[in-house]
Amino acid sequence: MELRAGGAEAQIGGKVDSGWIGMRAGLKNRLRERGWEPHTYCRMLSPLTTGTCAVLGAAGVAGLAGGYAYASLWPGSDLFGRAMRAPRRKGELALTFDDGPNPAWTPKLLEVLARYDIRATFFMLGSRAEAQGPLVKRVADSGHLIGNHSWSHPNLARTAANDVREELIRTKDMLEQITGKPVRYLRPPFGARRPVMFKIARELGMTVVLWNAMTSDWSEPSGSRIASELMKKIDGLDRRGYAANIVLHDGGHRELAAERGASVAAAGQLAERYGGTHKFVTLEEW
Repeated sequence: MELRAGGAEAQIGGKVDSGWIGMRAGLKNRLRERGWEPHTYCRMLSPLTTGTCAVLGAAGVAGLAGGYAYASLWPGSDLFGRAMRAPRRKGELALTFDDGPNPAWTPKLLEVLARYDIRATFFMLGSRAEAQGPLVKRVADSGHLIGNHSWSHPNLARTAANDVREELIRTKDMLEQITGKPVRYLRPPFGARRPVMFKIARELGMTVVLWNAMTSDWSEPSGSRIASELMKKIDGLDRRGYAANIVLHDGGHRELAAERGASVAAAGQLAERYGGTHKFVTLEEW
């Protein structure tokens, strides 16, 4: 079998293999279902790889696509740049909350955190902050750390570089204007990242933050189930000597007042379970 550059068709004995053509079409469709055009994958990695993709054809592009997806989305990958997760500091827990502020649930979450004297980290959307300025200031004035979660929650791994810069600068400026404090941490939506995003974050003085403990709390109606799953992860990290960087959601990128009662309840259960044995920290303590 050989791969012909350009058409990238498999030939056996001089004849085009129709099975290969069908597989190629199927792979391209799968990439498009995930929001990526196959021919753009190589260019997103590097312009120098475009010719390689032409030679590799669909299977090669699919392989690169899988590698790109791993590098850009898997929270444990550092292929595109190093991000903060959690250090080897057994017994330390960082509660972090994404997609807020939420006028319905962020105030209730603040009450829970105050009850247990816990300081947390809130990764806020600029568009939400603009609409809820007094609530943003209340979070900051309560001693919590505020980070950048972009303006509109796009996938920054497939957003044009100029738009990435605009998303991050606009949000950073908005949060700093409201709070009067510098914004030094960025959690990219979906954890999606690529080299240019790391470069822009560095230029703006921000550290990229991922996580090592998360569930699907945004879609789980039971606070107890969310807390139980997180406790398993926290205890496992404890056994390996690691701190836990925990993700919960006090807001939602699709809806301003998204239902987050279960996530707030889970935060309270984690505070109750670990308050006497662990130290709750903000990310700036790492």
